[in-house]
Amino acid sequence: MSKLRIPVSETDHITGNINTAKIVLVEYGDYECPHCGRAFPLVKKFAEENPEDVAFVFRNFPLSDSHEHALPAAMFAEAAGKQGKFWQMHDLIYTNQNILDENSLKQAVTDLQLDKTKFKEDFSSHEIKNKIEEDFEGGVRSGVNGTPSFFVNNEKWEDYDGTYESFLKLLS
Repeated sequence: MSKLRIPVSETDHITGNINTAKIVLVEYGDYECPHCGRAFPLVKKFAEENPEDVAFVFRNFPLSDSHEHALPAAMFAEAAGKQGKFWQMHDLIYTNQNILDENSLKQAVTDLQLDKTKFKEDFSSHEIKNKIEEDFEGGVRSGVNGTPSFFVNNEKWEDYDGTYESFLKLLS
């Protein structure tokens, strides 16, 4: 079984209390991946229904060879994160996964009322590109070879079967 090689840190996007959660669920995801799109509402529901028990971490793993919009979408999410709206952009992208063209992503910036000048600077920054590359490399080092890939308490989770029930089994 693969282990999470890069520990969860303050550079990660986290929902829930990482210090008290019984389950730390790390997802390596691609915003254009249809399997990630199907997992998105399940993960969201699981984390929201179990806030005391679950901390959820999202890391970028854009499969750019297969999904041309995955990297720009990750950059949009990370740039929104610079204004404290990573999760809002993350959710908006997954909710509208079928329209990830540049114009739709730019509309998301307007919809989230982001400072467009700051967003443009952040989007083009080396910091954003490095963060995504570090997430990706950490995934590779941890044995990620497809998306979504989940780690539960630092162990690669092989029992995800695409159902909400598979998440609930983590609590038992």
